[in-house]
This record gives sequence, structure tokens and C-alpha cells, in this order.
Amino acid sequence: MLNTTKSLRVVLAAVMGFFLAFGAIHTHAADVALTKEAQAAITPAKALEMLKEGNKRFISKKMIKRDLMAQVKKTSKGQFPFAAIVSCLDSRTQPEYIFDQGIGDIFVARVAGNFVNDDILGSLEFATKLAGARLIVILGHNHCGAVRGACDKAQLGLLTATLANINPAVEAVEGDYKPRTSQNEKFVQAVTEKNVKLTMQKLRTRSVVLREMIDKGEIGLVGAMYDVSTGKVTFYE
Repeated sequence: MLNTTKSLRVVLAAVMGFFLAFGAIHTHAADVALTKEAQAAITPAKALEMLKEGNKRFISKKMIKRDLMAQVKKTSKGQFPFAAIVSCLDSRTQPEYIFDQGIGDIFVARVAGNFVNDDILGSLEFATKLAGARLIVILGHNHCGAVRGACDKAQLGLLTATLANINPAVEAVEGDYKPRTSQNEKFVQAVTEKNVKLTMQKLRTRSVVLREMIDKGEIGLVGAMYDVSTGKVTFYE
């Protein structure tokens, strides 16, 4: 009888833990912040679904009304983000807004041209392997000034070295694009999309930690493109 009672308690505790985690993931309360249990219950596929749902809310003007200071207090002792976003420096592309996420929900690494180097890759290793994020998104956007600069081989101080990270995409785009400069919007967009795909490849090639996690299904990796005119994000899964 005692063993049966103990077993029932264990089962009930497990069920309770599941529903608490499930509730933390799905509740849209103003002061909700992700917990360790909620983060652990999120799969890479679920993380992607959460971002898609957030972008739909953003587009439809149905964003969650959050108590950000309440979230500040709840995340003060720890953070448990479910995704990590690599995005451009562009002021129109804040991931927290376009995916309708609150404090403690996502890691964000921003650099002009949304490329990765060892510093960003190391940060992503921290975000996933150590901090538990389940998904990495490489987020590009149309009408990107950094891409346009790379297409035109712009020269300006240290920016020249920054734009050099996008040059492989400029060179890799095939097709009879004339001119192959920022004056050709179709060429610029082709380079933008190629840059996202090459960045995803570089992530897998350069980071053994991330590649192994992706191959084991522990984390997901997707590319995405944000439209600065509509607010919509299209994913490359």
C-alpha cells in the first residue's frame, strides 16, 4: 500500500510538472517568463512554431501586452530562452518585436549583414549548449544596406572588413544579373538570400559543437527572411 501511494505521488508530481511547463509555454499572461522546466519541454520544432506564431501576432497587430518590469523581476535570477537569432543591425529588424517575444525569451546576436564569425559562433554555442536554447535562426531582410554595400564593394574604414564577410555571397550568386550592383534590386535580393544560406553552411562547418547538436536533433537551424514592407518572416526550413 505504501509503495502504491508513493508511486502515485511520483506520477502526480510528473504530471503536475508537465502541465506547469506546458502552461508556461502557452500562456500569454503579461508577466510570464520562461522557466527551466518550460524550456526543457520545448523541442526545436516547437521553438520554430512559437516564432511563427509570434510573427503572425506582430503582423495582425495582436501582440501580447506584457508587463516588462514583471518579467525583469522574474528573470533576474536566471534566463531560459528557447531560441537564438542572428540578425542584421538594421533598426527595422528587431527580433523581439517581429517575433513578439518578451524579456528572457530569445537570445539575439546582431551585426550588419547577419553573418557569423568565431565570436558569434561562440556566443551561439553558449546560447544552446550551456543555456538551453533549442533553435538557431539566421535572419536576413530585404533592402539590406550591408548587402548593398557589399554588392558595390564599398570602402569605408573598418566597415570594409565587415562587408568582406558578405563577399562570398556576392561572388556565389549565379545568373545573368546586369548590373551586379545595388542598382539591380533582383541581384541584391539574390545576394541577401544566398548570404543567409552560406551563413547556415558556415555555422555547421566552423562550429563542431553546433554541428553535433544539430545532427543529434538537440537543436534546430533555419534560415529566414524578413520583409521590411510587410513585417512578414518567411522561413527556409
